[in-house]
Amino acid sequence: MQRRDFFKKAAVAAGAAALGTNSLEAGTTQQPIDNRKVSNVAFPEKRPLIMYSDRPPLLETPRDVFTSTLTPNDQFFVRWHMPDIPTHIDPDTFTISVNGLVEKELKISLNDLKTKFEQVEVAAVLQCGGNSRSAFKPIAGGIQWGSGAMGCANWKGVRLRDILDHAGLKKDAEWIGFNGSEKAAYYETPNFIRELKLEELDDHVILAYEMNGEDLPYLNGYPLRLIIPGTYSDSWVKMISNITVTNEYKHLFFMDVAYRVPDNACECETHDKRAPKTKPIHRMNVKSVIGYPTRDSVVSHKSHVVVRGVAWDDGHGIKDVMVSVDGGKTWDKALLDDGKLGRYAYRAFRYPFKPKTLGKITIMTKAINKIDQEQPLAKDIQWNHGGYKYNGIDEVTVEVV
Repeated sequence: MQRRDFFKKAAVAAGAAALGTNSLEAGTTQQPIDNRKVSNVAFPEKRPLIMYSDRPPLLETPRDVFTSTLTPNDQFFVRWHMPDIPTHIDPDTFTISVNGLVEKELKISLNDLKTKFEQVEVAAVLQCGGNSRSAFKPIAGGIQWGSGAMGCANWKGVRLRDILDHAGLKKDAEWIGFNGSEKAAYYETPNFIRELKLEELDDHVILAYEMNGEDLPYLNGYPLRLIIPGTYSDSWVKMISNITVTNEYKHLFFMDVAYRVPDNACECETHDKRAPKTKPIHRMNVKSVIGYPTRDSVVSHKSHVVVRGVAWDDGHGIKDVMVSVDGGKTWDKALLDDGKLGRYAYRAFRYPFKPKTLGKITIMTKAINKIDQEQPLAKDIQWNHGGYKYNGIDEVTVEVV
């Protein structure tokens, strides 16, 4: 597909998205997580996904995809903030600018990135801070994502540190600002700009041009995006076009107003009493999701059933995934994959069992990481008005016949 033709080919999807099948009825205070159906239309480079909007594109991965460590590119979720995305990007002329407190300002082409710097890869989970937001009770503000605003990919590119070293940082450099190519429809809407403190930089932070061995899909940030493993996706700027080094923090909407949680021990508040102080969301918490069976699946009595799914955290690494097939009364360890993709990737798990009773049973999973953080019960999740960082124990209810 020619990148310049992207929106021409996406026009059909636009009309279908306007049907608005995911809206809440008046007076609704909560809705079951993952109760949405896959759309009957597909964007270019994507299979049909769960669709919330066509402009900006908001697409969620179905639960049944999460049974292996890497998420296919054509089933990877999509989250844009601004409706104005470039309709033409020429990889032969594209450049990224590096400026500010550097010894020499740079304009680097894609070919330069691929030929003049060391090539590196990192497998990492990309997860929206609002993933599973629809599980909050009462409903929190924002897109009512189910469990699929996430994915794991093998990202290939160049270390950000190598690029900055090539430009040469001045001695008073402290902050790195990143800007993408998406633009607002209204001129007063703030640009989507994120900042990273220089001391947060490590060798896993890269500028990626490949995802699972292919060019980045257009909707996932082609031709270049920032990768910061272990953090929520609001920091992973797509279609990155500019890097500016500064000596002081700039006050920005998406860091100072949006994507924030209460700055207290529980990161919580009540609907009636908002927290007076907030902080940006940053590192991901420990979590697991069941990919199979899915909700309302039908399985046979005394048949061989294998519960499968994925678990992850911010990079400490997953130690165990515990599974209950009796609604949380008893728990047993699942089998984990070898973890060879590294500490920022999914750990796939499986748990075989034979259903011994007829009727509905509830399967639950909780992940435990290597510093003994574990998923809490859904009833113990405390509320925040942005609906961020939900990580309650996952569960599906199936019918045994």
